[in-house]
Amino acid sequence: MSRFLNVLRSWLVMVSIIAMGNTLQSFRDHTFLYEKLYTGKPELVNGLQARTFGIWTLLSSVIRCICAIDIHNKTLYHLTLWTFLLALGHFLSEVFVYGTAAPTIGVLAPLMVASFSILGMLVGLQYLEVEPVSRQKKRN
Repeated sequence: MSRFLNVLRSWLVMVSIIAMGNTLQSFRDHTFLYEKLYTGKPELVNGLQARTFGIWTLLSSVIRCICAIDIHNKTLYHLTLWTFLLALGHFLSEVFVYGTAAPTIGVLAPLMVASFSILGMLVGLQYLEVEPVSRQKKRN
């Protein structure tokens, strides 16, 4: 496996673990969301919204972790890429369309993680295309 894909796998595991922590935080105390993320309109954040956010984050975390385990599964790889695209779209729309989030560190961090992850996964697609061919040559 290429060195780049190994680094990408490690990145996905790290991001997945952090997301699991955010999931626990969302279930434990919903004030986390309006203190760190949705600071523009904190009155819209309630327990139900926090648990929904937590489940969405958990699902993304599981998909990313499974992709790290089976990074050569192209369907899973594309699905994982979509989790980052959706997260980026969500946070950008909350800042610029709905005004529920302000560009604080609490929002900038997931925006940067999603952006770097999208970039890394797009670069990783090139390695994904090349590797199976070289693997087959080794078998023959």
